[in-house]
Amino acid sequence: MRSLLLAFSVMTTIAAAATGPIPLNCNRACLEDVVNQYLAALVAHDPKRLPLSADVKYTENDQLLPLGDGFWKTVEGPGNYKHIFADPESGQVAMMGTMREAGAPMLMSVRLRLELGRITEIESVYYRPGQGGPSGIADLDKPGYQPEDLWFKAIPAVGRPSRQEMIAIADAYFSGLEHNDGKGVNGTGTYPFTNDCDRIENGAHTTNVPRPPNEPPDAINGFALDCMAQFKLGYYFVVQSIHDRRYPLVDSERGVVWTHAVFDQGTVNSGTLSDGRKYTFRGFNRPSSILVTEAFLIENGKIRRVEMVGPSVPYHLNSPWPGGLSGR
Repeated sequence: MRSLLLAFSVMTTIAAAATGPIPLNCNRACLEDVVNQYLAALVAHDPKRLPLSADVKYTENDQLLPLGDGFWKTVEGPGNYKHIFADPESGQVAMMGTMREAGAPMLMSVRLRLELGRITEIESVYYRPGQGGPSGIADLDKPGYQPEDLWFKAIPAVGRPSRQEMIAIADAYFSGLEHNDGKGVNGTGTYPFTNDCDRIENGAHTTNVPRPPNEPPDAINGFALDCMAQFKLGYYFVVQSIHDRRYPLVDSERGVVWTHAVFDQGTVNSGTLSDGRKYTFRGFNRPSSILVTEAFLIENGKIRRVEMVGPSVPYHLNSPWPGGLSGR
């Protein structure tokens, strides 16, 4: 009997060691701590500090790399901004925040997937100064800057939308943005936005930006509009395709969907807005793409806040990550 007990104890110890220090039932606090562990290992340039699976998959801007290469060699330290998203149901956690490299702040989004107490997937996206589009990295990195409290409010369990319902709302954003014509999602005449919807891209507001004092009232200024007005105007007609759409993390308790997609643009830069005015986007005259990480805060079936990290990438980049919705 004693030998059986000893054997059982040894087997239990081996099993526990195989799962690593991350609990099998990792709740929100546990997942947030995993992000902190990841950041500490990253800044130390030492992935061996992490409880990794033997076949961990790691990408930087959708490029497969050995873990420890790339940004792991050039990171100088953490920045001041950190926004964590947790999905205990699927064992995934993600973060958007600032890091330091080459003496300056830059943006990072990272998604981690856990299985049996080990990290099996690390999907990182980096936006560095000069990588296209609006940028507010310095503002985001100011000491004390925090995400709005709206992101952290718990939704009552009764009446809480299902994961698939939330994913459908996030996907409607992309469908309404692709070939944006002002006619609503798939011609429905409507878009899923609250009246106070606001969006931040790479640290900069791209909605509700005050107009310059001397700007004519009829000037076309897309960033001065709210989410609904932009989409109804057909302002984003330049976005020709949004493919490799994925929705790996759903924070049902807080109403957040974490997404990945690739925006193709630049092959069309002139068009007619829904109010009949002609408009040309300067600089959108060559094929280009954006690798998008986008978090949507959904309230009562509508998108209220959007936070995005999105660097420029080669045109029509194909993601090495499977799982896009409906093959898009």
